[in-house]
Amino acid sequence: MIITRVPNYIKAVYISLLIIIVVFVMVMGKNIFVPMLLSAYTAMLMTGFCNRLEAWNVPRSLAAAIAILLFLGVLTGLVILVVTQIQSFMADVEAHAEADLNRFAMRTNSWVKNTIGYDMGMAYGFKIENVLALIQSGRANMSELLKLTINTASNILLLPVFIFFLLIYRDHFAQFIMRVFAKQKNKLLMEHVISIRQIVHSYLIGAGKVMLILGVVNSAVLLMLGIKHAIFFGMLAGLLNIIPYLGPLMGGILPFLYALLTKDSLFYPVAVAVSFTLIQFLEATFLTPRITGANVSLNAFITFLGLLVGGAIWGIPGMILIIPTLAILKKLFELSPDTDPYAYLFGEEDTRWFKRRKRGD
Repeated sequence: MIITRVPNYIKAVYISLLIIIVVFVMVMGKNIFVPMLLSAYTAMLMTGFCNRLEAWNVPRSLAAAIAILLFLGVLTGLVILVVTQIQSFMADVEAHAEADLNRFAMRTNSWVKNTIGYDMGMAYGFKIENVLALIQSGRANMSELLKLTINTASNILLLPVFIFFLLIYRDHFAQFIMRVFAKQKNKLLMEHVISIRQIVHSYLIGAGKVMLILGVVNSAVLLMLGIKHAIFFGMLAGLLNIIPYLGPLMGGILPFLYALLTKDSLFYPVAVAVSFTLIQFLEATFLTPRITGANVSLNAFITFLGLLVGGAIWGIPGMILIIPTLAILKKLFELSPDTDPYAYLFGEEDTRWFKRRKRGD
């Protein structure tokens, strides 16, 4: 029997084509894959709880149902808290928006006129009619907003269904992975399968801890500065931290603009910007390395590129889901010698390799 060895560059072409096909399928199946991935990561978080219940002779289906009910209870509480905070914030904005905009416009017009001698035409405030006209012009897109709301609601309803089936058939999916990579040693392969769940579990738990700590610290700083709705702004900034690089920037812009509009001194928006920058520096250098550690050992370039690709494919949900997904792909690539170079591409740089090469080892 003649065995033909496929050149490495042909393998690279095949793998590249496979990636292109996968991306195309992900774009076309967004409404299914996004809730499925969210459900998969949530199910990984619940697996330990379900294992404990099953160790007490609770049937698997009942254990999955109990875990989902607890998850829905916690999620409902968080949604009620968020909605309450948003309603309070929106009510305050609607009540004082015109006065805040006028005060900010007059201050800006006075500063520009005194600095460069140019009158912006806002000496008596901002024409609120322009804002109302802008809002009215956007009412034509209400049908799109309704469509988006319906799609979001349908995706949310799919979550518990996906989670339930994933929890019930989790051993079945583990056996599927072992059959795909049947050439590997069973013990080593099982360790890889277990490590995939541990990676995602550790990453999500660690990210949740970091978000909570950042939310509390951000809220405390805003409260000390006397910024209204400090808890809303602080917790929102902590929540957005799950999006690497872009999330912290997005979380700091809103309280900065609010302080700029509502405070009479530039000290407050500048203090918000400086405080949030220092907090993010401490998070990047101290909190995240200690809490999440090396659970997701992706290099910065792949992470940033993944954010761009995830955002282009699935928008904001894609930017959130892409990091644990890349970590799983990296672990899967490590299972086969043919794809191991891609695992190295995703990981951190091995500086020892260059040192050994210089020594001629």
